[in-house]
Amino acid sequence: MEAVVWLILLILLLGIEVITVGLTTIWFAGGALIALGVYALGLDVVWQVVAFLVVSIVLLIFTRPLAVKYINANKLKTNYEGILGKVVRVTQEVNNLNDTGLAVVNGVEWTTRTSDDDITIPAGTIVKVVSITGVKLIVEEYKEL
Repeated sequence: MEAVVWLILLILLLGIEVITVGLTTIWFAGGALIALGVYALGLDVVWQVVAFLVVSIVLLIFTRPLAVKYINANKLKTNYEGILGKVVRVTQEVNNLNDTGLAVVNGVEWTTRTSDDDITIPAGTIVKVVSITGVKLIVEEYKEL
């Protein structure tokens, strides 16, 4: 009977992984497969459950971060993500209180602001894009290390 339970659990977990592609249930499916193998060796149900839990947790903790990193390595950055961290030149003085500030990024002119209203950045200054709020770049003066 235990073999049927492990097989059903294995198929169910694989099915959930195929549907969600969340890289979570696949590790527990691996645990169910090992538990099925422990059953085939004739060991007690306690050993099967322990094998299931240990293998599932080890796979989840140690291989999931690597798999997620590998899968997300080829992810193309969107326009928004590609601008963050970019170093650009201010084309119009950035002054939050006067609602002024422009910078050109990848040939597109952006409204530019600072995160602090007390900071003014003169035109021609090199800045780094630290975030984007709505359609405005939030920048800080760039200092080379």
